[in-house]
Amino acid sequence: MDDLDTPRVIAGVDTHILDTLRAFGLVWDGDVMYQSTRGVAYAEALRELYRRGHVFDCACSRREAQSGAVGIEGPIYPGTCRNGIPSGREPRSVRIRVNANPVTLEDGIQGRYTQYLTRDVGDFVLRRADGITAYQLATVVDDAYQGVTEIVRGADLLSSTPRQIFIGRCLATGAIDYAHVPIIVDALGAKLGKSQGAAALSARNIPAQLWRCLMLLGQAPSDSLRDTTPSRLLRWAVDNWDCGAVPRQAAISLDGTVL
Repeated sequence: MDDLDTPRVIAGVDTHILDTLRAFGLVWDGDVMYQSTRGVAYAEALRELYRRGHVFDCACSRREAQSGAVGIEGPIYPGTCRNGIPSGREPRSVRIRVNANPVTLEDGIQGRYTQYLTRDVGDFVLRRADGITAYQLATVVDDAYQGVTEIVRGADLLSSTPRQIFIGRCLATGAIDYAHVPIIVDALGAKLGKSQGAAALSARNIPAQLWRCLMLLGQAPSDSLRDTTPSRLLRWAVDNWDCGAVPRQAAISLDGTVL
């Protein structure tokens, strides 16, 4: 459960998420792990990165850190504190020191994807100025702890993956295979979500919603499966899943148009 940004966590949302997953027949192995309880593990990982010389303290404010050239997700950190904090300044955040080597993955759906972190991202934050561990570090530490070897998630997270691979290499964690499925967007190309005012999943006619998702992902469930149980439909999906049929695109509109 990604609840790292504790000031923004809304009480009860985690229960609603888990209840919704259960209703749709999606269950998990073992106990649910909350990232808010993993502070010791994240601190240990940072200490190891310090020991290996991969991270440095940064005194820059958000404005100062965004004064560099523009990368794939906005301004790139200009390297102000890379070789030491300027005199008279105090450390605020912790950043990882990237290099010029390309980071390439063979994604199971999107194909080959490469980033040059120095050019595209820059030295990125692992611990924020408010002391909260950044998502990029937390997810790598947690995946290693849980023995994750395969990750399937939305294509909107593809650009984060090279950073996570880089952190994993710095920590000498195991290799992971990735597959990034296209996300569903509205007619204007915006990702469906509460911030865009998208409708929530309905508790009514759950199999029909799962059936539609499978169709959008290039699978071919029969019409008769629209009215079955969630567990039976998901069983069909597991038995018949064809990764090669998933559109090799970042997004699909609600009407099925590949963008």
